[in-house]
Amino acid sequence: MIVYFALGSNEGDRIGYIQQALQSLRFNKNMTILSCSSFYETEPLGMPEQRWFVNATVAVHTDLNPDEVLELTQEIESMLGRERDPNNQNAPRTIDVDILMIDDMVLESEKLTLPHPRMHERACVLVPMLEVNPRLKHPLLGKSMETLHRDLERPELVFLYGTLPRDDDTLLQDLEFPE
Repeated sequence: MIVYFALGSNEGDRIGYIQQALQSLRFNKNMTILSCSSFYETEPLGMPEQRWFVNATVAVHTDLNPDEVLELTQEIESMLGRERDPNNQNAPRTIDVDILMIDDMVLESEKLTLPHPRMHERACVLVPMLEVNPRLKHPLLGKSMETLHRDLERPELVFLYGTLPRDDDTLLQDLEFPE
């Protein structure tokens, strides 16, 4: 099976957490990484007061079943200090490892919904997916990642990591330039 993951972090060493999650997948004997996107800095959806995310997507081959894949993602998140707040699902996080798709599987259980129910609405997922597999079709919508991205009505901002002015106030405003 091919599993597509979205990785995201907006707390602490964002790049470091993404890299550690990738290493956890890479060194898992049940996973073979097929493709990984670049890293992107993305606007937090509906959370303007939060730090921007660093996101990436990765495709892996595995023989694990969906419940085992979900268990692995939760182990990685726990290992990297992810603390879930049941009262605030949009709280900042050291790492988020979402299962986007497993092949063309459609699944709705108490623990897992496939494909990810909001992946088609998020530029922070679709832009990196354009690198990993742009022709991959959403199993319910029947549209490619390219088409889903093109059809986004109000996408959040997504920049290749390192191309966006950082949110740490290190840039000078026009008024601050010495004469």
